[in-house]
Amino acid sequence: MDPTDLDDLGGALSEQALTTDRATVEGYRRDWTQSESAGMPLCVVRAADADDVVATMRWAGARGVPVVPRGAGSGLSGGSCAVDGCVVLSLDRMRAIEIDVATRTAVVEPGALNAEVKAAAAGHGLWYPPDPSSFEICSIGGNVATNAGGLCCVKYGVTTDYVLGLDVVLADGTLLRLGGKRIKDVAGLSLVKLFVGSEGTLGVITRAILRLMPAAPPPSTLVATFATVEAAADAVIAAGRTLRPSMMELMDHASIGAVEDYRPMGLDRTAGALLIAQSDAPGAARAEEVETIRAACRDAGARECFVTEDADEGELFTAARRAAFPAIERLGAVMFEDVGVPVPLLPQLLTGISAIAEQHDVRIPVVAHAGDGNTHPIIVYPRGDPAARERAAAAFDAVMHLAIGLGGTITGEHGIGRLKRAALPEQLGPDVMALTHRIKHALDPKGILNPGAAF
Repeated sequence: MDPTDLDDLGGALSEQALTTDRATVEGYRRDWTQSESAGMPLCVVRAADADDVVATMRWAGARGVPVVPRGAGSGLSGGSCAVDGCVVLSLDRMRAIEIDVATRTAVVEPGALNAEVKAAAAGHGLWYPPDPSSFEICSIGGNVATNAGGLCCVKYGVTTDYVLGLDVVLADGTLLRLGGKRIKDVAGLSLVKLFVGSEGTLGVITRAILRLMPAAPPPSTLVATFATVEAAADAVIAAGRTLRPSMMELMDHASIGAVEDYRPMGLDRTAGALLIAQSDAPGAARAEEVETIRAACRDAGARECFVTEDADEGELFTAARRAAFPAIERLGAVMFEDVGVPVPLLPQLLTGISAIAEQHDVRIPVVAHAGDGNTHPIIVYPRGDPAARERAAAAFDAVMHLAIGLGGTITGEHGIGRLKRAALPEQLGPDVMALTHRIKHALDPKGILNPGAAF
């Protein structure tokens, strides 16, 4: 490329938006996966506003240069890892948040962290429910791009359920304004939903209008221990037949031990599984829900069942669950899975994962948003051992194949990224894949937006 081309890009951007400094560029090459296959970008654009995004896409579109959009870089599927010769378009400087109390909405730029939106809403007695385990470090733009979920999805849904509008810049630099602050709006095609979960392959999000809710009351928390993960899953199934708790999280024996080694919290290391459930139902209904969950746990063979009405004490158990990812990362090199099945098939999925770990001689600790059937098997293998890495990769593929065979999905909330792309046709089939590619070509005919990601 002619060096003057980058000068042209820099001239079209706000001051200090463009950088080619090698140390800075290196810091934007990879997401949390630390993928060894990440490419080397031409440059990084740290957009200050939507105009910078428009200018970047116009420049790249005219030259056929690939663009990899990036939020906080906390993704677990390689979706924001660079490709050779690309522009990494970072939205991390775009952090504005405006709360509209009258419409119960938040107008948010993509670089704002999930935790920052929650805090801004809470200042007005409101609540933004989607809560990924990484809510303190993940961005709203990334959450929208992957349709992120979290711990309270079992009752409150995922990111798409709270997106009312989006500003999106297309591959040619066209800025679209979709949706708005309206609760009900069925005019035209549902284009907002098309971009939610598209992982930066169809457009770059520059603003989101998010639906807020009245603040939920402090929950009651139930913690139960079991001899096996299958028994814990049976309790989840039983409880889910009659209620929707606000949280239903599972940790297996290995993840419990990893968290205790990482941050001692008094968890029972002897347990085969730990179930953390919460209810925020109003009034007397809360006690009824907790009792229903307790009965389900008891009938499934729970060794111990503990209930607290103290919100702070309950949060300690939630914090233990959130600590699982960084705790397990300390055990070795990791590959993060994100498979889900219909809730009644959760025991079969967990049993199958255990068999895969044994077959491929790797460790696979599991944590799960058990109430909605979304599990996170985390494949652990020794660093610097090529043979072990091959076994881990085979186990990674086997877990996805298992989930598909059970009528499930290869991703419940983390996205396809680059790590799961090869498995997507098995789940979707040829007709859906063909339609997906037709939509991609219509919006990005040169294929410059996040090439190699998602599909």
